[in-house]
Amino acid sequence: QVQLVESGGGLVQAGASLRLSCEASGGTLTGIDAMGWFRQAPGKAREFVAALRWTDKNTLYSESAKGRTTISRDNAKNTVFLQINTLKPEDTAVYYCAATRPYRIIVRVEDLADADSYTYWGQGTQVTVSS
Repeated sequence: QVQLVESGGGLVQAGASLRLSCEASGGTLTGIDAMGWFRQAPGKAREFVAALRWTDKNTLYSESAKGRTTISRDNAKNTVFLQINTLKPEDTAVYYCAATRPYRIIVRVEDLADADSYTYWGQGTQVTVSS
């Protein structure tokens, strides 16, 4: 059973950068093809931020994340990262990482943005951006 643990959130000022980490414990990322990051702000629905498909290194970003966000993966550390630059107050949310079940291949790139594609979820890390 893969357990995902996020870290790296915090309170920052607008314009700052953060690197969120998601470590897989109780297992490894071996065989897990797709990893994603989602976020949920108070009173709002969970929304997609970024995803990485390991088989072809294809990435997908939301429009709000594009250009200032980078998702990456370090298999040796069983960790996925989300680098967010130029943070804005509207980025304030709990950020969750997610993983597909082992050996499931996400064929359509657009399905990387679908929360139903993922089986494992972390508990989240809070990101608060002050203006």
